[in-house]
Amino acid sequence: MKRKFDGGENTPNKRGGYGGGRGGDRGGRGGFGGGRGGGGRGGFGGGGGRFGAPEGPPDSVLDLGEYTHSAEEFLVYKSNIDDRVPMFNKAVYTANKQEIGKVEEVFGRTNDVYFTVKPAGGFVTTSFQVGDKVYAAAYNLLPKIQFLEEEKPGGGAARGGRGGARGGARGGRGGGARGGRGGG
Repeated sequence: MKRKFDGGENTPNKRGGYGGGRGGDRGGRGGFGGGRGGGGRGGFGGGGGRFGAPEGPPDSVLDLGEYTHSAEEFLVYKSNIDDRVPMFNKAVYTANKQEIGKVEEVFGRTNDVYFTVKPAGGFVTTSFQVGDKVYAAAYNLLPKIQFLEEEKPGGGAARGGRGGARGGARGGRGGGARGGRGGG
C-alpha cells in the first residue's frame, strides 16, 4: 500500500527526514522537525540564539580593563579584575554601553591578564588613547579559578585504571605491544 503525502509536517523531504532537513521549511539540520530553526516533534527544537543570554546592551557593566596599545587590527587591554576573565567572542562596551567590539583572545600570566578586542564597525584602533576603560557584562566573565590547575586529593600517582600504575610502560588496559590488561 502506497502512502499518500499531503505536503504537511509529516511529508518526507529530499534532505533528511520528515518536516525540515537542511534547507527545509523549518530551517536547520535534519530529522523530524528539530534542528536549528526549532519546531516540529522530537529533536532539540528551540530557536537559535545564545542559549538564554540577553540580547542588546546589558543593564549594568563592570570595569573590565584599560587600553594599552593596538596590534594590527586588534585593541589590546590589560584586565583590572583579579578573579575573573572575559569570555571569548563576547561584547565589550564603553562607559555609556556602546559596543566597542568582541573579545578575540585572552593571554598573559594568571596574575597579569591581557585580552584583545576586534573592533566593531565604526571603531578604528587609532581612535583609542592609552588608559581608556572598557566594560563588560558580569555574565560575560568566567571565574579565573576555572583555568588554574588543582592538586588532586590524596597526592601521589594514581593506581589502576587506564594508563595508571597497573599497566606500567605497556600502556595499561588494552594497550602496549602485546595487548592484554597489563601486569599486577
